[in-house]
Amino acid sequence: MQIAVIGTGYVGLVAGTCFAEMGNQIICVDIDADKIQRLKQGEIPIYEPGLSELVLSNHKNGRLNFTTDLKQAVEAARVVFIAVGTPPGPGGGADLSAVYRVAEEIGRAANGPKLIVDKSTVPVGTANRVKTLANEHSEHPIAVCSNPEFLKEGAAIDDFMKPDRVVVGAESQEDFDLMDELYAPFVRNGAPILHMDPVSAEMTKYAANAMLATRISFMNEIARICDKVGADVSNVRRGIGSDVRIGKPFLYSGIGYGGSCFPKDVKAIMHTAQEHGYDFRILQAVEEVNAHQKRLMVERMDELFGEDLSGITVGLWGLAFKPRTDDMREAPAITISAELKARGATIRACDPEALETGRDLIGDNIDDYLLDMYEVADGADVIILCTEWNEFRNPDFERLGRIMKRKLILDGRNILLERELVNHGFERYGVGIPPILSQARARS
Repeated sequence: MQIAVIGTGYVGLVAGTCFAEMGNQIICVDIDADKIQRLKQGEIPIYEPGLSELVLSNHKNGRLNFTTDLKQAVEAARVVFIAVGTPPGPGGGADLSAVYRVAEEIGRAANGPKLIVDKSTVPVGTANRVKTLANEHSEHPIAVCSNPEFLKEGAAIDDFMKPDRVVVGAESQEDFDLMDELYAPFVRNGAPILHMDPVSAEMTKYAANAMLATRISFMNEIARICDKVGADVSNVRRGIGSDVRIGKPFLYSGIGYGGSCFPKDVKAIMHTAQEHGYDFRILQAVEEVNAHQKRLMVERMDELFGEDLSGITVGLWGLAFKPRTDDMREAPAITISAELKARGATIRACDPEALETGRDLIGDNIDDYLLDMYEVADGADVIILCTEWNEFRNPDFERLGRIMKRKLILDGRNILLERELVNHGFERYGVGIPPILSQARARS
């Protein structure tokens, strides 16, 4: 199938590449000429495991091409995906200016019937507006469907190639049939293609992310209570996760969620509710809890060192909001570094992939950006583990004990092995799990 994908950001590049991998002819379009040139040369603008290899192989085989010429791409395609950014606008609603601008351009470029597919995360009613705008600028009939993405950063290729479900919101059987044909190779394992109206498809995307964000904030509240009563949130998680009505995913406590989806989508669905006269109080609480949780390690530092951190060296392990990505948007490390720097701390940080994005977003709030986790720890009074990268899970504790000023770790993701920490004499404070105290503190 001939497909155009407008936008080469995270969603557009992953979608276009995966469609090409299944034998389709894909043209990816972006207004950024430099980005397009770099993609043609094999330079991938984002870090996503497995993506670079697929882009290179499909571009080499001629199934995946890149251009700034939207008109040429639309003319060659039967299906046109819109995958441009929808950042938060004033008041928390999604900024749809890029989506609407592309819709008009597609209408002007159409040389025959086209199916526009909204792949960007957009609020309820966007498909209808896109259809109106495209047809106002076109001499040919243009249909629009909603096909939200459900990709996890760090596992996007697997999620796209082997989806749990595919949601398609369309208005005609012809459009459903076209989308079913496109996605047939991806659902051979029996995953359903769910047909619905476009409005319901748009709501499904926001509802899914809002529910996942709610689970995270709920468990972080439980972890706070566990700290106060002496319970272990790890045991609580296993206890409730075994209930088939609840399930295990997204029940891990930590220092809050971040990234490009949950914060933005929670705000957007709250904004939609407000526009229709409804106060989404649960999600207001979810946001408040998440903002509070990002400060948990700062509160712990206040307890351990006092509010004046002059002369204290802090090592941050991890900057990205989650492992297997370089995405720093809304990452807890941003809040933590800003608050600790304001208290006078010296901060060193490492991350396997997010050092450059960290420099862009955090800047001088971190004194040194380093690749080596032990260089970060050398002479540090405390390590704060912000991101659960695999290389941080089982460090050389003997080496850490020799190079750190104080054997103290604040484990913001609860990933370090307790027996190793105890055996090597470390203090550890986690999130909703019993602390490991130094002998002196344990006696006091």
